Amino acid sequence: MQIHKEGYKSIALAALVFGAINLIVFYFFSAHSPVLAWIIFGVTLLILIFIISFFRSPKREFVIAHHQIICPADGKVVVIEETEDKEYFKDKRLQVSIFMSPANVHVNRVPMSGEVKYSQYHKGKYLVAWHPKSSTENERHSVVIKSDKAEILVKQIAGAMAKRIVNYLKVGMHVEQGKEMGFIKFGSRVDILLPVGTPVNVRLNQSVKGGITVLATIDTLVLADEYSESETNAG
Repeated sequence: MQIHKEGYKSIALAALVFGAINLIVFYFFSAHSPVLAWIIFGVTLLILIFIISFFRSPKREFVIAHHQIICPADGKVVVIEETEDKEYFKDKRLQVSIFMSPANVHVNRVPMSGEVKYSQYHKGKYLVAWHPKSSTENERHSVVIKSDKAEILVKQIAGAMAKRIVNYLKVGMHVEQGKEMGFIKFGSRVDILLPVGTPVNVRLNQSVKGGITVLATIDTLVLADEYSESETNAG
């Protein structure tokens, strides 16, 4: 099993704590309460295995299709609805949200090749990731990627357990679909904001895989109308 680089320090610390706890427990309790000592060993071992598993980064054959947008994260689709984006686009967008449980792979991937036009970290609350206000009030990192076909916003959102968002993308970078975008530690959510009218290929409560499941198909007619309207407003 391949371990993601973001997990090296956390796993090393967890292993040290695991070793220290069990050395102390077996030194003081093995003679008088061997059952208790083995119970503590078993529980702490399970916690260590969980932490190691959390930072796994499985090898995959990624979907590469320039007319499609792939899911940026593993998890379950919890929102498909129109929303008003007040951060970047300042208009209506189609929001698709993926909830990542602690059991999911937490590597986030670039959903579409293009240029990074915006990358901004926001401090915030730690509401549960499925809370409706988590998208705008929680700690988050927003990235806008623009290709010759579309412009989308991807938002990494911290949850009640997630206390650190890692994002590797900088403004001006040219990114490739399926490459690593970042990592969120211990439970979280990812929102994708698409142009209104974009055909969505996923459904509510569907389990998806980052870099593999096709989230949406880029509709060139919808996007052409959108760019035409933008140019008109700019003029």
